[in-house]
Amino acid sequence: MKNSPWRSEDWWVANFNYSEEVRNALSLPKQVLLHDATLRDGEQTPGVVFNKHEKVEIAKALDEVGVDRIEAGMAAVSEEDAQAIKEISKLGLKAKIFNFCRATASDIDLSIDCGVQGVIIEIPISYPKLKYQFNWSEQQVIDKSIDAISYAKGKGLYVTYFPYDTTRAEADSLRRILGEVIKQAHPDSVGLVDTMGCMLPLAMGMFVSKIKSEFNITVEVHAHNDLGMGTANTLAAIGAGAEVAHVCVNGIGERSGNTSLDEVAVGLKVLYGMESRIQYSQLKNLSLMVEKFSKFPIPPNKPISGSMMFVRESGIGIDMVKKQPLVMFSLNPPFVGNTASVVLGKKSGATSIKAKLEELNLQVDEELVPSILQEIKKRGASKKALVSDQEFKEIIQNLKKL
Repeated sequence: MKNSPWRSEDWWVANFNYSEEVRNALSLPKQVLLHDATLRDGEQTPGVVFNKHEKVEIAKALDEVGVDRIEAGMAAVSEEDAQAIKEISKLGLKAKIFNFCRATASDIDLSIDCGVQGVIIEIPISYPKLKYQFNWSEQQVIDKSIDAISYAKGKGLYVTYFPYDTTRAEADSLRRILGEVIKQAHPDSVGLVDTMGCMLPLAMGMFVSKIKSEFNITVEVHAHNDLGMGTANTLAAIGAGAEVAHVCVNGIGERSGNTSLDEVAVGLKVLYGMESRIQYSQLKNLSLMVEKFSKFPIPPNKPISGSMMFVRESGIGIDMVKKQPLVMFSLNPPFVGNTASVVLGKKSGATSIKAKLEELNLQVDEELVPSILQEIKKRGASKKALVSDQEFKEIIQNLKKL
């Protein structure tokens, strides 16, 4: 097979992604950094708690898989959180370590004490937040932002200005606030935060383009998944020039969660043709680790790392699952550390039976296959579930006795 940007031994995606019209419409940055917030935003999933040991182990795994930045937590939450961030900062990881903090000197001092290299300074900016939750004026936001960013920059920290709920800010107010804050405090980057996951990908791309052209600053995108747009919005932002993508392992987070690390990492590679430090074959193991520590199950149909991602029940084309998986999937399962499998049930066909026999190294007379298939379909429909390998063997034994 001749390799091309859309086709290799590891993936086969739509060639239209690489058409001249599409590529000319993109404004891809030279490099995209992956900023993982699993240990902070991911832990904000209701009921999820990572202890210090687990946070350290996840940080090590994130570094091994190749993320560029790790948001190790929010030190102000608890002493244990602060201690975990300190320990992670001392590991000497390749990834840069960040602390998430409010726009206060005390939170920034905690960040310095934890030994991090950068801070994410959050402050509300949307009309709903400012009017109904905080009762802050536009000038208060500007003053608090400038004071905090200037203080952090003076301490030698990399500063990402994180005006959250950005996508629900009033356009003129957002322009005035960003203009003053960027001019006076000089943050290293600005996060465009779709806190409520309520923006269209097309709108996100246009939003990023406008901010970059107007303020000439590094843009980070932080998208939530409330309307199922997390990954799409993140990739749209990158396509418009955003240089940093915020992600969480397994897409965990409040409500419908955050943009998933594996989806963005693989999307960058196979849809945009962009290189990164990511070790794609380790993504599944990382997902399983976070699932274990968070006790928050990975949806079986989750893209990339879900247990059903590369599973085929329908009989049509089932022989291709092992012979040529890229006929049936856009990704070759081992590329992302996953596996393909053939399962049996109501929708199986004769080819499914033969594939399962080969997988289990079993042999039966050819004339017995229709009877096996009939029983498989009957049992699958009756159970409203798949037929296990053990049940499959039992069906064969029972039919052989007839």
